[in-house]
Amino acid sequence: MMNKQLKFIKRPEGLPDASTWTIETQPIPDIASGEFLVQQHYVSLDPAMRGWMNDSKSYIDPIAIGDVMRAGSIGKIIKSNHSDFQVGETVTGWGGVQQYAVGSEKNWFKVDTSLAPMPMYLGALGMPGMTAYFGILKVGKIKEGDVVLVSAAAGAVGSIVGQIAKLKGCYVVGIAGGKEKCDYLKNQLGFDATIDYKSENVFDAVKETCPKGIDVYFDNVGGDILDAALSRLRMHARIVICGAISQYNNLDETKGPRNYMSILVNRATMQGMVVMDYMPEYREAAKVMGQWLMQGKIKSKEDIYEGIENFHETFLRLFSGNKKGKLVLKIID
Repeated sequence: MMNKQLKFIKRPEGLPDASTWTIETQPIPDIASGEFLVQQHYVSLDPAMRGWMNDSKSYIDPIAIGDVMRAGSIGKIIKSNHSDFQVGETVTGWGGVQQYAVGSEKNWFKVDTSLAPMPMYLGALGMPGMTAYFGILKVGKIKEGDVVLVSAAAGAVGSIVGQIAKLKGCYVVGIAGGKEKCDYLKNQLGFDATIDYKSENVFDAVKETCPKGIDVYFDNVGGDILDAALSRLRMHARIVICGAISQYNNLDETKGPRNYMSILVNRATMQGMVVMDYMPEYREAAKVMGQWLMQGKIKSKEDIYEGIENFHETFLRLFSGNKKGKLVLKIID
């Protein structure tokens, strides 16, 4: 058997094109004592991947030229030299975009596919779900009655953020692109109101949907939408900076907020959050999220495509908005 891999070979400028990666086929690696071999079924596609390609200081080292493209993944153990990880068990970790990966107890976790299907462990029960959980509860510090505004609200993180906020008794407004996504937020996920940034003036729409102002803004996009949110802050508001997808492919300098003085006037806080900081608490958070999913209090949606060969085309859906929920690539033949 051979291992099909997606190798990162060129740092992109702006939106990555197909020449950013190449597909190689290598022998399946051997495993040492304490390791196991994972046949990967699915990999996670996330906006953060674009930042990892830049050769600049960040919360994680950039992907090295020639390395397998970094990605979260899930699959089954097919060979093991570790007594606690058995053949046939399902594990999730940072396997990258390749069909087979070597794992160890340091960077892989067992999951139970009798409770939820594999792709959900890359979504609501994976990094996006944990990001939403800790971002809105620990950083956003929501409380009953808060007005919560969420950007990229139909995405993997934003959709869970909004649902958790509703569970906690908040009034939730979601910003998304297009009528279909906005209808999905209101009719299926229970958001109180929506803003279609493609057809509405976001500044006016935020004022209309949040007439008393915003207590918590969960930001996934940055740019003009962040400015619109800052213009409507209430006293002691909290801004959670989770991502800035509108800025990731800029060829010019990153556009910062113009309305930042609103933070001073309203004694607000703006805090960045990286989900890796909360790893010691993942297990407990996953239990809570799992219960909410089983009880139907939270809905999870995975948008699944197939084939390593289709990685680039699928990856671009993160930036075109041509997806709903968690973007996942099936890579098992």
